[in-house]
Amino acid sequence: MKKIAAIDIGLKRIGVALCLSSTIVSPQEAILRKNRDQAARDVDIFLQEWSIELLVVGLPKNGSSSEEMERRIKHFVGLLKFDGEIAYQDEYGSSIEAKEMMQGVVRQRRDGRIDSMAAKVILERYLDAQKETSWAD
Repeated sequence: MKKIAAIDIGLKRIGVALCLSSTIVSPQEAILRKNRDQAARDVDIFLQEWSIELLVVGLPKNGSSSEEMERRIKHFVGLLKFDGEIAYQDEYGSSIEAKEMMQGVVRQRRDGRIDSMAAKVILERYLDAQKETSWAD
């Protein structure tokens, strides 16, 4: 089983989630984003610390600003020194789903927990899609 991480790239925070076994996905502490170079360095450090082999990146597929966000996200991913495999996963609605999951748990909304929960949702969607593909083979 590959060590997989997912990131949900936002303008202020980057949500992060890990999957080190085949089924358990756990949100991690979000990375605060002061500027994109610092954020890319922090993501690289995280990926190295966990020996990540596959990075799943949330990408908006629907919405009015999705093309602009896709360009920004792919630019950010280009800044990473990560040499493992990169996969993109539709993140549509992941933040809304994360907020619903966290209702009653999070009081302080700017601490990044919702961002990392969104990364968890993205990673679970990716893993589910992989399972469906492997069943089809």
